[in-house]
Amino acid sequence: MKSEEFVKSYAVERHGTASLKWDALGVRFGDPDLTAMWVADMEFKVPEVVQEALHERVDHGVFGYTMAPDSYYEAFINWQKKHHDTVVEKDWIRFSPGVVASFYNCVNAFTKEGDGVIIQSPVYYPMHNAAIDTHRKLVRSELKRIDGRYYMDLEDFEAKIVSESVKLFILCSPHNPAGRIWSEEELDQVLSICAKHDVLVVSDEIHQDILLGGRKFVSSLSVNNGAYHKNLIVLTAPSKTFNLACLLNSNVIIPDPELRAEYDLRMKAFNQVELSILGIVAAEAAYKGGEDWLEGLLDTIESNFNYLKTELTTKFPKVVVTELEATYLMWIDLTAYVKPEDTKDFIQNKCHLAIDFGEWFSDACKGFVRLNMATDPKYVKFAADQITRELAKLESE
Repeated sequence: MKSEEFVKSYAVERHGTASLKWDALGVRFGDPDLTAMWVADMEFKVPEVVQEALHERVDHGVFGYTMAPDSYYEAFINWQKKHHDTVVEKDWIRFSPGVVASFYNCVNAFTKEGDGVIIQSPVYYPMHNAAIDTHRKLVRSELKRIDGRYYMDLEDFEAKIVSESVKLFILCSPHNPAGRIWSEEELDQVLSICAKHDVLVVSDEIHQDILLGGRKFVSSLSVNNGAYHKNLIVLTAPSKTFNLACLLNSNVIIPDPELRAEYDLRMKAFNQVELSILGIVAAEAAYKGGEDWLEGLLDTIESNFNYLKTELTTKFPKVVVTELEATYLMWIDLTAYVKPEDTKDFIQNKCHLAIDFGEWFSDACKGFVRLNMATDPKYVKFAADQITRELAKLESE
């Protein structure tokens, strides 16, 4: 499916639907009339096959305790093999309401208060919070930015693991907001460091299906023929891929039997959560029949990104747009034109946009902004018009 058909078929108005993204703007940003391009969900209905599966379950009329049927495991395992050449076995799979909940669960289960938890910033801010809120020591290894592209600083990463007594690493792969698909070589290097120092790796792979330009994603499960399974927990979910976040279903994949047994034992202490029946139904349907929908979504994301990038960089060449290899989150450096301390006023009060600000991801990124490209192109055009108009005013001052 191409973008034009996808948008025509699936774009939807979200105002007045208790949408966090749109209806909480007054609370979150102090202005209910902003155009929402922040939190990572979409202005698109889920695939028709998902809607049909949910209707069928609702029509059944019973929402008692559920289990994941064999057909769910089969659909998920087949998806991983077909789309990512990743082998997953049924016994490896556990469930969680979402990957953020899993950050917290893993930090609580496998570390103690005061232990070091390392992240590679700028990175998704709930990863920061999972350490801070649980009274662990948050350790940041800043990514290196070279010509607008981000790379792991492996020397700094290993030094901080040693000096800060790090016990757990939350890996973001693909990386949000840097838009990177880590190569197998990069993953091999960072996972090898963690294995050397007995650091548990929690690999957040929720954006694994949002791949642009025909690029290929490598799961941590597959690196070096599965060499790092002993200290690896991988998190995935259909929520980013198919816009299912609040159906509260994600996968926790633990290939090592000893680590899996330890996880199961520790989860008993504080994570007595039942499966979401509608989340399971929706995910299975999406994994079985959502490919055409996903193709249309990816075409739309790529079109939106290219449009906004062209508008910004053609008219204002010093704007730095990080290339989007994966995710639908556009990372933009405005500091050549807007003073970092003026970014909020510029974006909200002048451009009338609600976005994620760079300092949410790293203190070093004040003056950067993250915009959501998984949206109706009309909002991307609005953002382009607003930002370029206001930058032109600044340039003329």
